[in-house]
Amino acid sequence: MWDELHLLPDGTGIRVRAMNAGDQSALLAAHRALSEESQRLRFLAPKPTLSRAEARYLTDVDGVDHVALAAFLDDEPRVITGVARFVRLPEDPHAAEMAIVVGDRFQRRGLGTLLARELAAEARAHGITRFKATVLAENEAVTKLIAVIAERLDQVPAGPGVRELSAELAA
Repeated sequence: MWDELHLLPDGTGIRVRAMNAGDQSALLAAHRALSEESQRLRFLAPKPTLSRAEARYLTDVDGVDHVALAAFLDDEPRVITGVARFVRLPEDPHAAEMAIVVGDRFQRRGLGTLLARELAAEARAHGITRFKATVLAENEAVTKLIAVIAERLDQVPAGPGVRELSAELAA
């Protein structure tokens, strides 16, 4: 998985590797490139900028309880095309909050599915068997994406326009 070349269905070469503190600038640039709609779907509201503290939190991960995978173009190794992450829940060491964001240019091209599968494999390797996610109720794309890696997917309302997803990871 680590820095292995993957080909999207359209032939685009993507490399996926663990995110690290040196990726802060690339992450900030990728976030700035997201449309307002993509920001809203990922953060439940438009979020035009990330603070330095947020960028540090999102890139300075421990690789065990907080894992972030970054997808890069094969021919542009500093251009982040998508990020998938999980953060283990302290109250349940077998569960983690997960999130995936794919740059607008790469949506509906198979990158989200690639990242979801890689993230699920990494989670299972760390003893995580269940992902949880808070999503906008209208975000059917993320529900379909999580269903790809789930043996079972439950959804419950969590407030106006918001759902909580709980996915038992497929083996």
